[in-house]
Amino acid sequence: METEWIQNRILEEMNLGEENDNKQLKKRIEEKVWEYAKEHLMSLEEEQRYVQEIFNSLKRLDVLEELLQDDTVTEIMVNGYQKIFYEKRGKLYSWNKQFSGKDKLENVIQRIVAKSNRVVNESMPIVDARLEDGSRIHIVLEPVSIDGSCITIRKFPKESMTMEKLLSLGTLNCEMAEFLKELVRTNYNIFISGGTGSGKTTFLNALSGCISKEERIITIEDSAELQLNGVENLIRLETRNANMKGMEEITIRDLIRAALRMRPDRIIVGECRGAEALDMLQAMNTGHDGSLSTGHANTCEDMLRRLETMVLLGMELPLPAIRSQIASGVDILIHVGRMRDGSRKVINITEILGYEDHVIHLNPIWQLKSQKGLEDINGEWKCIGTLKNTQKIENG
Repeated sequence: METEWIQNRILEEMNLGEENDNKQLKKRIEEKVWEYAKEHLMSLEEEQRYVQEIFNSLKRLDVLEELLQDDTVTEIMVNGYQKIFYEKRGKLYSWNKQFSGKDKLENVIQRIVAKSNRVVNESMPIVDARLEDGSRIHIVLEPVSIDGSCITIRKFPKESMTMEKLLSLGTLNCEMAEFLKELVRTNYNIFISGGTGSGKTTFLNALSGCISKEERIITIEDSAELQLNGVENLIRLETRNANMKGMEEITIRDLIRAALRMRPDRIIVGECRGAEALDMLQAMNTGHDGSLSTGHANTCEDMLRRLETMVLLGMELPLPAIRSQIASGVDILIHVGRMRDGSRKVINITEILGYEDHVIHLNPIWQLKSQKGLEDINGEWKCIGTLKNTQKIENG
């Protein structure tokens, strides 16, 4: 390929390990492309395309860069060096470009993890990382990924999500938004549930934006994604994988315990996946009202069962004790879902009333209703109940 020939000429003449000036590098690429274009009668458009492709290959993420720069693309999936897919407006498409070979894909992977201070190799072939803009990345290396190393990139919006933006996207209605803003303002503990790609983190971001800027907030995530603009007293904590250099793993459980000693007004955990649910519930039950988190589940009821299971991963406790902890710690469950057209909507807002007769009692307040099922794109939100526990609002 022509771009590879030009790129090799540049690599021969430059020590990229010492090259930090992108403008200088781009100028050198332009010179080489111009030399090549004189002999091969290339158009100006072709020259510009070659320059950008070579620069992306040397300094950025190669063929993925074009998709990363497209704001309408929300997810990028690399299935080996020859197959790339992307999601745009809720639909999947095949990308007509590919990496030049396995080596190029491996170079891009190492470039990604190095910037995130992570390690991925044969000993640790699976890693979570993030781009500089906060986009979430998951990598699985070959041969664990049989058909070639794979990358999944969940792109991060360039602007932080707000309730107003969710309203414009049709994720919820005005009454629900005002209701949730009041719950956040008055320190209700809120848990957001939903399936993969349902918009849990996006919704958590919007709720976090309703917190008073005067509060001391600590966020805890596997890969830092939350954007809390305008909050001065903010601490962002991120987990760390163990590596070959002897650095020990730092888990979400470790970070929650550390956060409790840092005088937080609120603790926000990006997602509870395991034993850290126990620590999160204990924080909610020990004076850290207004805490927020998310978890994978198909319904609000399913989220309660998953919380039980996750707590058991952290400590062997009787089910009545676990359910009592959940009922006293979590005030509100919000379930979000992905519609058939790719849009995300709030499916349920449910209040947890308490634990009695071996059952956690729920009070559904808002629900997306339709004759065709809860996930119908034409469904309407119905207010089917009122908040019973109003003590925090009254005291707020």
